Amino acid sequence: MALREELGKQGNWLFRWRSYLPLLMIPLFIIALMEATDPRYAFGYPGDQIFTVCCILLSFLGLFIRALTIGFTPKGTSGGNTKQQKASVLNNTGMYSIVRHPLYLGNFIIFLGIILFVKVWWFVVISALLFWLYYERIMYREEEYLREKFGESFLEWAAKTPAFIPLFKNWQSTNQNFSIKRTVYREYIGFFEIIVCFTFLEIMKNVLITGEFVSHRGWTIFFTTGLILFVIVRIVKQARKISRVKTKES
Repeated sequence: MALREELGKQGNWLFRWRSYLPLLMIPLFIIALMEATDPRYAFGYPGDQIFTVCCILLSFLGLFIRALTIGFTPKGTSGGNTKQQKASVLNNTGMYSIVRHPLYLGNFIIFLGIILFVKVWWFVVISALLFWLYYERIMYREEEYLREKFGESFLEWAAKTPAFIPLFKNWQSTNQNFSIKRTVYREYIGFFEIIVCFTFLEIMKNVLITGEFVSHRGWTIFFTTGLILFVIVRIVKQARKISRVKTKES
């Protein structure tokens, strides 16, 4: 099989399972935590607290980039697909006017905040490289699909729009209204996943380094707040789904 087809095949497979494959990194996370001396106090207690907040904010910045992208992206386009390649129009305004893969840029920033929180340099380097190898193939397959479907329009857009590093001077406003509902329904799971990841890592630090299964008050509030918001959105989403089904049946 030629390299182009091989990369495309790999990209399709990775795209399909991209929500679950990162779970394979959990053993690497554990090894990094076990090799850390005491990452809680790497910068002194006040400095460590600031560093923790910065890591969390960095991950939420990535989520914000995803939210901006999804909220202004029409349904059924290259930014709204979740299971397979699909695009009725080529997105080239809003976030897509400054970077070709804003959703994956958001994913990387979310991921970067989480891996930095571990405070093990080799883990950050290896994880970043794995991320790039992983998403490079997905981005390749997506662009092959868009190139086949939109031809010259895609080439013109790709020629002036960076793949991963935003070029802010290229910004073009979109004529789409921001959809809060679609953004919340698409991203509420990711929001809670960020909270779960940070809380899990903090607890694992205590278990592996001190042998204590302790969750401090701040982390308990952080996790509980995220869980409550997650449950509320989940219930509302399911209720609306049931309501639509009943409306169609009647």
